[in-house]
Amino acid sequence: MLTAICVAVSAVVHLYLWQDGMKAVDVVGPAFLLNGVGGLVIAVLVIVWRHWLPLLGAVGFGVATLTAFVISTTPSGFFGVHERWVGLPVWLSAVSEVGAIVLGTAAIVVERRHAPVSPAGAALRRG
Repeated sequence: MLTAICVAVSAVVHLYLWQDGMKAVDVVGPAFLLNGVGGLVIAVLVIVWRHWLPLLGAVGFGVATLTAFVISTTPSGFFGVHERWVGLPVWLSAVSEVGAIVLGTAAIVVERRHAPVSPAGAALRRG
């Protein structure tokens, strides 16, 4: 549930920023909208589908989104967008993305440990 909350927070921040002016920015504007909608879909999937795939999606979402922001803080920017580590939306999004990465990875490990084992898989584990 915490993984889903982290992804949803980042998604909502991106939708807010898209509505607040990023929709007018080429490339990055549509990416913010896609990030917001996709993040909400991933968050719902993490809640309703107990499987490692939505968790992997949450981790990938966190990595991709945080990486794009970090790139945007470099001198060359990200598709012409130059950001700084300033403001509540920036920190709220970054912390939630780190949470999605860490919690999603931990949940994958737990999910894989508790996954049902087929008879063939059990025989291979025994040796």
